[in-house]
Amino acid sequence: MSYFITTAIDYTNGSPHIGHAYEKVLADVLNRYRKQKGESSYFLTGVDQHGQKVQQTAEKEGVNPNTYVKRVTKGFSNAWEKLGLDYDGWAETTNPLHKECVQHILQKLYDEGAIYKKQYKGFYSIRQEQFLTDKERNENGEFGPEWGQVEERDEENYYFRLSDHVAWLKDFVANNDDFIIPAFRKTDVVNAIERAEGTDLCISRPKERLRWGIELPFDTDFVTFVWFDALINYISFAGYLKPEGSALPNFEELWPANLHIIGKDILVPSHSIYWPCMLKAMGFSDEQMPSLLVHGWWNIKSDDGSEKMSKSLGNVVDPVNLVEQFGADAVRYYLVRDIHTGRDSDYDIERLVMLFNTELANNLGNLCNRALNMTKRYCGGLTTESSFDDASCQELRASLEGCVAKYREHMDQHAPSHALEAVIGFITSANVFAEQHKPWEIAKDETKTEQVNAVLNHMVEVVAIASVLLKPFIPAACERIQTQLKAPQLAQLTLDQLQWGLIPTGHEVAKPKPVFPRIQLEKPE
Repeated sequence: MSYFITTAIDYTNGSPHIGHAYEKVLADVLNRYRKQKGESSYFLTGVDQHGQKVQQTAEKEGVNPNTYVKRVTKGFSNAWEKLGLDYDGWAETTNPLHKECVQHILQKLYDEGAIYKKQYKGFYSIRQEQFLTDKERNENGEFGPEWGQVEERDEENYYFRLSDHVAWLKDFVANNDDFIIPAFRKTDVVNAIERAEGTDLCISRPKERLRWGIELPFDTDFVTFVWFDALINYISFAGYLKPEGSALPNFEELWPANLHIIGKDILVPSHSIYWPCMLKAMGFSDEQMPSLLVHGWWNIKSDDGSEKMSKSLGNVVDPVNLVEQFGADAVRYYLVRDIHTGRDSDYDIERLVMLFNTELANNLGNLCNRALNMTKRYCGGLTTESSFDDASCQELRASLEGCVAKYREHMDQHAPSHALEAVIGFITSANVFAEQHKPWEIAKDETKTEQVNAVLNHMVEVVAIASVLLKPFIPAACERIQTQLKAPQLAQLTLDQLQWGLIPTGHEVAKPKPVFPRIQLEKPE
């Protein structure tokens, strides 16, 4: 059984922004951590390539929709490569295997009477590409600005009998605390279930209006709409109903998904209402329902407070530009350090620079440079056996157990920002330890050689341990540290193997090169 992590697939009528990047880096960190624990873990991400907006944009550009989505998809995959993501599976909803899976599910549900056709006259949100009911009206009886342009439509479509499963969903949510993470998001879902009672879900669009989609197998005059296309990627690319000989994973080894990592804006109704009801209709049991890890938004600080990033406001932050300016390590570290999972955070480039300079450059980078430089200078580049072992040495060694325990606890609770606090605290204690002993001064006293050796050994050891604990977060930087330690074996170390004594006495280290060169922000003239 593998640990299975998915993220929401990104809509290809746009480009990557920092919100997409945070979600993907969070998933990547948690996936690497699971593998670090010695578990089998699988990370799936990808792109949603169908829909009316894609068709309209392609028409405006005078290109085939397939040509358009291939170009946009390349932009997403390039961004994730620059951020150092190491996903195990990649989903594209134009993939023939996905199409086959979607059509099989649609046909089965239609044959069972779970999908029916009816005429409907009502209001339609152009922005959200969905029909609205009076439940979407605000206290003034109007459709709010979140729906964008709303127009009245009268057309025939196919509907999924969502209402058949609402009572089950209400009970399921009430009795399964691990369905919505963090728990405070559960209230949003309970309220959304109340609004869904007595409502069925429109799942098709007539081809005269939308051709860029997956045809309904039982009526080729229609294509399926987003919910019975994009959401099914979570199972189709996990191997559900895969044909014999397919390279897709074995579904039974992955499902149920331990985590669907999604933004709070798509928690309701799509992921917490439509998706579990779809799975229930397909025959999935309560035990086979995924868990939803819901993250907050990155907001932009303004003179009036904070505001959501949006293309319409022109305040979206491009993660590729950030990586080109500051490097992948700095961006990855900032994204999971400065936001607590489930909460919103204000994007602040000065915070990115401050966190990198203080916690990585000044703290870990300084410890690494000092430890290796002085080991070269005073010990011939070798960690040297020593009989010196005072209370401060013992205290530093003992603190490792507490650090790792906190690290495990927070990572298991999907709280990497708190896990980082534990690791940074451990590194800080090693720098305090160095300042207490001042090996650069006592090395001048030949009677204190044993003390110098012991202090440097402890400093080198903390650098090695930090390179293991931080590798899920900043893998490239940690690889560079392990290269300078001449300790490639650290790359394969699991958490259960992490204990004091990673670097044995007599081990040679290399001359250090700055792993975290300080960042200087250019001040506007």
